[in-house]
Amino acid sequence: MNEFRDLLIAEVRRRLVGESVPRIKQCLAELTTEEIWYRPNENSNSVGNLVLHLCGNVRQWLLSGLGGYTDNRRRQHEFEERGPFPTSILVRHLDELVEEVEKVLAKLTAEQVLQPVEVQGFQENGVSVLVHVVEHFSYHTGQIAYYVKWRKNINTAFYGGINLDAVGRSKFD
Repeated sequence: MNEFRDLLIAEVRRRLVGESVPRIKQCLAELTTEEIWYRPNENSNSVGNLVLHLCGNVRQWLLSGLGGYTDNRRRQHEFEERGPFPTSILVRHLDELVEEVEKVLAKLTAEQVLQPVEVQGFQENGVSVLVHVVEHFSYHTGQIAYYVKWRKNINTAFYGGINLDAVGRSKFD
């Protein structure tokens, strides 16, 4: 069971801390403050709103749901914020989030990964919380990357230097 826990936690770290957060920071660095807070219409969110939303979601689902932190999330406020405030504040939010995520992941036991937990009114377990956090973060990271590519007409080169056409064989083949 500990081996499963270790593999799951390593994958959560890789996807969240090693991929998504650096990609968002890279995107933020490409944008002006005005571009970060741009909303094409009232039914769309700005990049700034998405960063606030991601921080709120991870705090509620992972830090509170599995880490025992107090859940004081004000979800609607994440979308109502109009900024503009400096990029450095959003980056600081992400950095602080990563620090706290690392603390929770380091202490997460195999039992906690399996135990039932209620988050945002949903009945979950540790595995489903971890999967939710990674897929939700990745989803919005993709939206942010799309916006940067559209707005700036740049290649983010998230996989720069990696041959993505390489064909590998599974050890099960």
